[in-house]
Amino acid sequence: MHQPVRVQLLPSGKTLVVERDTPLFDVLFAEGVEFPCGGRGRCKGCKIKVESGTLPIAPEDEQRFTPTELAQGWRLACRAIAVSDITIALAQWEMPVLADEAALEFTPKDGYGIAIDLGTTTVAAQLLDLRTAKVLAVRTDLNAQVRHGADVMSRVEFACASGAAELTQLIRAQLGTMTRELVESGGISGHVKDVVIVGNTVMHHLFCGLDVAPLASYPFESAATGLQTFRASGLGWELPGDPIVTFLPCLGGFVGSDILAGILAVGMHNSDAPVALIDLGTNGEVVVGNRHKIVCASAAAGPAFEGARIAWGMRAATGAIAEVHLEQGKVRCHVLGNVAPRGICGSGLVDAVACGLELGLIKPDGRLQSAERWELCPPVYLTQSDIRQLQLAKAAIAVGQLIVAEHWGTAPGQLERVYLAGAFGNYVRRSSAVRIGLIKSDPDKIVPAGNTALRGAKLALLGPPDQDWSFSWLRARTTHIALSQHPQFQELFAQEMSFGPISR
Repeated sequence: MHQPVRVQLLPSGKTLVVERDTPLFDVLFAEGVEFPCGGRGRCKGCKIKVESGTLPIAPEDEQRFTPTELAQGWRLACRAIAVSDITIALAQWEMPVLADEAALEFTPKDGYGIAIDLGTTTVAAQLLDLRTAKVLAVRTDLNAQVRHGADVMSRVEFACASGAAELTQLIRAQLGTMTRELVESGGISGHVKDVVIVGNTVMHHLFCGLDVAPLASYPFESAATGLQTFRASGLGWELPGDPIVTFLPCLGGFVGSDILAGILAVGMHNSDAPVALIDLGTNGEVVVGNRHKIVCASAAAGPAFEGARIAWGMRAATGAIAEVHLEQGKVRCHVLGNVAPRGICGSGLVDAVACGLELGLIKPDGRLQSAERWELCPPVYLTQSDIRQLQLAKAAIAVGQLIVAEHWGTAPGQLERVYLAGAFGNYVRRSSAVRIGLIKSDPDKIVPAGNTALRGAKLALLGPPDQDWSFSWLRARTTHIALSQHPQFQELFAQEMSFGPISR
């Protein structure tokens, strides 16, 4: 076993203990660091600064930073290897105000705010200084509701079986603790002005204490998708200033406020040309739009992208095979955390199938060529069932792209950009996603966009004093459609089950 080293993160003060020679790319995404180029060393979006200790200079560092910047400690997180105890500052936790290249412009306000991305699996929260947009403290955690089901439909089922109150209490108590810890670790002296929460429709309903029964059966629509506000004290939270807690509105059906936030984060509402935002998960969302109109839909992709229902599946954590590539005709696997493989996550699964197709081990119809299972990286292997699960997931997302783009008035191949949101989008290899037909666009148009939900929540938090918290202007130009009601849905779904040539 390798000797462990300690990596301290600023400004949160959190310390990670990892094996020596662990790539920081493997561990920092879960801590809020985003990798705009997918961790390929092609940009400076994941830059970090070494405050103490030593971080070797990679060739990509020399290409991206000046000698002075390198001497100051600037490095690319995606190329960095932890070789000794270090302290690093995460530059992404500062949002520049009115800078020439900044996508964000806002009027500085007194006080502090908290932005929360309430995900089905994980929760991320940040404390911001509203005058400077600087992040003062960060907290991340697994959603406490996970014990009652890993995916949204499991939570809905538990809620409908008399568990709704428990799920609501669990998440409110957890966020109350996280926000209190943010204030304590941030060392602030003034009041918290606002707390903004975004999440999918099920998380919205469960946090707000709304009935999820309408989301359990066809047509999977709820009338209670609007803006919800609370006093912190009414939730049992002890925050200075007793701020208003706002859960932003959903866009319809299973398209929640996390997608509304994502639209803000990628600037779709300001784009002249049509672009897409795709959030790949158990419930995948597809959005196509520009500043004139936006069309969105949800696709029941199943849990394959998150490693569930896969023989050796797991989420993107230490021990997961996250990348698979071919090197001189041989399969090579990258395991998160620089440890022995414990399983395979969604991005590794997509890579593996793409490699299997290239080697002829997997046929275009998804059948394994000669064996019941493919030994990938012992003890991890793929079964025929695993490949079928991926086919079902990728077909749902692919059909979503075709139908949503058609409804908007374009085709997937004509989009200017395709933004992939979340952890899966950050890790997945673009060429592999295109090879299996998951993304129906050219690889050079695909942009890993990181945690767009949290970034959008921060943009809302930093909005003008007269902020329209209901975002009525954005919702007015947005149309939500039900994919299953499209007359060609079944035909398109059957077509997209194939790993053959992609449709454009």
